[in-house]
Amino acid sequence: MPKKIQKKVQKKVIKKVRSKSTGRHPEEQYLDLLKDILKNGFEKKEFNTGIAIKSVFGRMMRFDLSKGFPLLTTKKVFMKGIIHELVWFLRGDTNIKYLVDNDVHIWDEWPYKEYKKLMEAGTVPAMTQQEFIAKIKADESFSKKYGELGPVYGRQWRRWPASDGREIDQLAWAIEKSKKYPDRKHVVISAWNPEYVYEMAKPGTSMAIPPCHTMFNINVTNGKLSLSLYQRSADTFLGVPFNIASYSLLAMVLAQVCGYKVGDFVHMLGDTHLYGNHYEQAKEQSKRKPRPFPTVKINPNLKNIDDIKFEDFELVGYDPHPPIKGEITVVGGFNAKDTKNFTFKGKK
Repeated sequence: MPKKIQKKVQKKVIKKVRSKSTGRHPEEQYLDLLKDILKNGFEKKEFNTGIAIKSVFGRMMRFDLSKGFPLLTTKKVFMKGIIHELVWFLRGDTNIKYLVDNDVHIWDEWPYKEYKKLMEAGTVPAMTQQEFIAKIKADESFSKKYGELGPVYGRQWRRWPASDGREIDQLAWAIEKSKKYPDRKHVVISAWNPEYVYEMAKPGTSMAIPPCHTMFNINVTNGKLSLSLYQRSADTFLGVPFNIASYSLLAMVLAQVCGYKVGDFVHMLGDTHLYGNHYEQAKEQSKRKPRPFPTVKINPNLKNIDDIKFEDFELVGYDPHPPIKGEITVVGGFNAKDTKNFTFKGKK
């Protein structure tokens, strides 16, 4: 199709998308968020790096998943990484080797950060991050020892450590509950486990970073499954586009395995921020016009969450603006000297 005709067709489709319901493209919610932070955000310093960070607190977005898959179009988003990360979560995995083996490097910095501490103490050989990741890929025993992130999302979703020694599969419970009792309101999956968070954790057991997307709630209404996410901390330029797509995809998968149509993804955000090295990129992106959302096809034979694999997904009709690059800010960390026994000292 000639470029002029293609642009005319694209404009018509965009106009049609915007004319529905609110009259605006659903991606405008995200662009509004960027503008809001740039204009109204309070600037402070990030704990771990000292980099500037602008924040607003308490925001929300909603996407009707029956009207397209909300993979942002105002910059190209790494869908391969989103799918592999979700498969990794759903398998209950906490080691980056699966991701590294599939050339997804969104978690590389965190285990390397811990390895660097050992390097500085002189207890392990010095390596660049590139050398470290190459060794994770090539050496199984090395990856088992140094590729672990601690009890992060997948562990808490699928193998929550109970006080009596059991490992509770929250996701299996949520699926069964949603199938049997769709009208119930308590189907919540939490990744926030105080036993493994910073100063509350036993020395050496803290997660690499406490869960940013802390809990999600499944709701079935009128034969449609919707999912709401509460995210305590939102890296709006790099992380939030991933989170929107990842949890929308999760909602679609859960709807299919539970036997429902898909409803909405509702995204509730706590500290909603931009890092100082993303300000200019956010300004550039906020000026772009959204294009029609793509669709995602899921293998119709996928009926069991434990059978999920990367090949079960196909992205169709994705036509984004060019990528906008931004460096990952390796956040997290705490003062180990602040660790203490945070037990209840009041009257019982």
